[in-house]
Amino acid sequence: MKKLVCSLLFVIMALFAVDRVGGVAMQWVARHTNDVLGPKLRYLQHDVHEDVVFVGASRCHHHYVPSIVADSLGMSVYNAGVGGSDNIFSHYIVLCHILARYTPKVICLEVMPTDVCQQDDPFQVLSFFAPLYGTNASVDSVYRVAGKSWQYQASHLLRYNAKAGSNLVGLVLNRQKGNDCGYIPLPRPKAHLQQPVAEEAWPGVDSLKIAYIERFISICRDRHIQLIFTISPKYTLVPPSHYDTLRQIARRHGIPLLDYHTRGLYLDHPDYFKDRTHLWDQGARRFSALFAKDLKKTLEDVKVAADMQQ
Repeated sequence: MKKLVCSLLFVIMALFAVDRVGGVAMQWVARHTNDVLGPKLRYLQHDVHEDVVFVGASRCHHHYVPSIVADSLGMSVYNAGVGGSDNIFSHYIVLCHILARYTPKVICLEVMPTDVCQQDDPFQVLSFFAPLYGTNASVDSVYRVAGKSWQYQASHLLRYNAKAGSNLVGLVLNRQKGNDCGYIPLPRPKAHLQQPVAEEAWPGVDSLKIAYIERFISICRDRHIQLIFTISPKYTLVPPSHYDTLRQIARRHGIPLLDYHTRGLYLDHPDYFKDRTHLWDQGARRFSALFAKDLKKTLEDVKVAADMQQ
């Protein structure tokens, strides 16, 4: 019996040592990789200093070209979009990491129905940000709500599991080609899309997501950040009610919402799209030029309204 206990203790200690050494090794990899996500996580934690920051998932990441928006606004711009981070829990994490050391003047949040609707596993995408676990108390609280905090406390190696392969490849291959302040272009598709298809109706609203959107808004208001909701183009058809919940939230809090999903210009141009959800580089650049003008006017209107209230 004593021999069995000693053997078990040895195995546990060995596993603990492997986990901690492996965690240190993967931390080094994360700090040096040039894959798509690794450099952005480093930038979010330590280097964001721009006036205008875009936050969202892959549609944010691939649709807003900072240099084009910056030229129009006369302000510095960074695209903090993270591909795959498809709901408000991820966006809240990005916000907390940025605000830990810096406060931008404007945040443009690319919103989608997944930011408010029910999902089978809404916390799955949190693993993308797990390498930064333990560095921000507000972020760690999201993992506790998700019931995942104990995993990353117990295992340091597990924190790097979601992007381990990609991070290792990024040590050899530079996937930052074309990087424009966080924006990485998508290549031209081999063939254009045909007719747009109708999107399915989303399930009911998730009250916890609504609470986190409200928290996101409250933090921006308390830090005197001008928050803008944006919806970039998609090559799909949606009913008028598709974004109703997001519009209601924006209206309730006086947040400008710039919606480009319903405009005919993009549905008439399948050549702008890489797939039904994403613009390729040419489409993104044309969209960014139009968006920049609209954003500039929106910010001017907000300023005029604020001056009239004083």
